Amino acid sequence: MQNNKKGNIFIISAASGTGKTTLVSRLLKNNSDLRVSVSHTTRQPREGEQHGVHYHFVPKEEFESLIAQKAFLEHADVFGNYYGTSIAGVNRLTEQGFDVILEIDVQGAEQVRNILPEASSIFILPPSFEILAGRLKGRATDSEEVIATRLAKARHEIEQSVHFDYVVVNDDLNTAEADLLHIIKAGRLKKSAQQGFITNLLENS
Repeated sequence: MQNNKKGNIFIISAASGTGKTTLVSRLLKNNSDLRVSVSHTTRQPREGEQHGVHYHFVPKEEFESLIAQKAFLEHADVFGNYYGTSIAGVNRLTEQGFDVILEIDVQGAEQVRNILPEASSIFILPPSFEILAGRLKGRATDSEEVIATRLAKARHEIEQSVHFDYVVVNDDLNTAEADLLHIIKAGRLKKSAQQGFITNLLENS
């Protein structure tokens, strides 16, 4: 991307079943100036997943070495597997002028906000818990017990939405996608995002 303007960082979090992954996929498909950060993980690839596309799949020893080097914006141990967002990977994209989406959980979002307070954070909400439960049941992959656990976790995650800059309700995919795009476009007009342009303007006046 030919652009001397550094890209912005947008954190997007949501409870499971809210439609976050679908919305992010639509944003990436429809906006060539957006990229999603590809996380590192120690878990094994699932069928169809590609290294460097879905995740950077690395051995546990390598991941722990990267932790020691403070190479991650955020990382977590999830059911025995590490997941993390590479500082170098994000910087590489923003330096190329791309706006970068970090599709991470509320724990990771808190870590990133502490390190990068200039990042914009967005939480996606379901229209209701009834609709969220229906979406989880509609997957037909989990037992009632697992669904109940996911809903309890969702409530806890939704409580954390008060710490985010923006909240988008995913009642309709088209509307929610448009809302996210408005936020991203507004983020590009923040004073901090325009500081380079202001400096150049004054230097060349």
